[in-house]
Amino acid sequence: MKKVISVFLAALLCFSVVSAAFAAQTDAYAITNPYAGVNWDTYKAYKTALHSHTNASDGDQTLRQSIERHVQTGFDIVAVTDHGVVDRSWAEGPEHNLIKTGLGLVGRSEGALDYLGAAGAFAGGMNYTCKALANGDQYLFTDTGRTLLKMPYGIENNAVSVNAHVNSWFADYFDNSVTTYEDAVKGVDAAGGVCVINHPGEYTKARYEIRTEDAYNENNFSYAYYINKYANLIDRYDALIGIDMNSKGDNRTRFDRKLWDILLTRFSAKGKNVFAICSSDAHQLRVIDTGFTMLLSPALTSAAARTALENGQFFGASHCIGNYDELVSIAAALRAFYGENNATYLAVQAVVDQMTEKIDGIENGRYDADSGIGIEYTVLDDDGFTTADTFPAITSIQVDDSRNTIAVTAQDALLVRFISNGNVFAVKTPENAVVDLDDYANQLGDYVRMEVFGEGGILYTQAMLLNAEEKDGAVSVTKGAYLNLGFLDFLFAVLHNWKEIIVRYFTNLL
Repeated sequence: MKKVISVFLAALLCFSVVSAAFAAQTDAYAITNPYAGVNWDTYKAYKTALHSHTNASDGDQTLRQSIERHVQTGFDIVAVTDHGVVDRSWAEGPEHNLIKTGLGLVGRSEGALDYLGAAGAFAGGMNYTCKALANGDQYLFTDTGRTLLKMPYGIENNAVSVNAHVNSWFADYFDNSVTTYEDAVKGVDAAGGVCVINHPGEYTKARYEIRTEDAYNENNFSYAYYINKYANLIDRYDALIGIDMNSKGDNRTRFDRKLWDILLTRFSAKGKNVFAICSSDAHQLRVIDTGFTMLLSPALTSAAARTALENGQFFGASHCIGNYDELVSIAAALRAFYGENNATYLAVQAVVDQMTEKIDGIENGRYDADSGIGIEYTVLDDDGFTTADTFPAITSIQVDDSRNTIAVTAQDALLVRFISNGNVFAVKTPENAVVDLDDYANQLGDYVRMEVFGEGGILYTQAMLLNAEEKDGAVSVTKGAYLNLGFLDFLFAVLHNWKEIIVRYFTNLL
């Protein structure tokens, strides 16, 4: 009888295990992974500048000076994106310098243009050749063994606008009349290019908020309109792959991660991704290495770079973080995992303390709110060179649909943060950067993205969509009554811009 009971219990246990396994498989998430096509053994991560300026528009440096600094700071791909000037060649100047002439009249552009020619030497003594290869791409080769790819046809569109800037590549397109976001995006789309919305926090005035809860608050009419505007454009134009959400020192973009999460929440519900880049928007040499994008690619070609951008096979990267709430969270996690004597924790906490004092000063009238918080975690010295020995790197992202797990393998990292619907639902160390989605089911929306933080800065992955193919394609990405105001929106932005200036001026007088 004991043997019969034992056999029965064993069979029951096996049935339970099989049933549980079947149930787990039945309830598995379908995870759409933008990195699924990446061969982590053969692809390289190319350090890419997608947004930079020279004195052909309003940059302080010449093209020669800019390219030299990009080589010095380890870049592999550079897009020169001057306002209203298509970057057709590094060897020769643009066909016209109307933008430079106009900006020179108001003191925004100085000095002669200095292009590279077929060969030459940089000020630091490094020799180079600049030429196009059989694949049609333009490269710069140095005598130190470095190769730099020129991203084709870089430009910052909407030169005559109120910060409604759109960066584009791969399309020989420009329109230097008074244009709006949609004019630029529509033109790039028709010309077959790829584009992003640049530093949206500058246009929306979110840069002037000091707390995340206030920025892009959807109960605010202006923010609701701007969010709908960006969503509407991304929804209608395939060329618009997303936004820039950490540029330069992150002062004006520190809340654009929240905008990105809002857009991801809306679009992932209908099975579509929204990508985000980081950039330096370098108008000065010292900021060239502040932000960049790591493109994952099998080859250093413009075709491979375009494929990476369109498929989301890249990471945003920055040496700077200007968001108070993010830094408080990072500091707390560093302290919990590594102790309060950890050097990186102390560095982040010092910035948090400075920000706390600045926020209190703004709210109590001791500081001018125009400058925002104005302090960011950074590992760059005054000349724009990194002071850290390392920068975090992601060496693989593995997704297992059957087990509902996402695993990140990282080097030179301290924390891996997992985010869904704008909320951090898990923080892991690099040694254990795996999440089982079943453990966080009540905290998940329709996507998961990751941030990898290390001593040298931060990496942002693109989002993994959850059950994307099961979503209703008719889900609206705009909320409430939305009407694209077109050119009226441009006028609204002008008035909004001047209203803020006028109000602050008279406030200061009083």
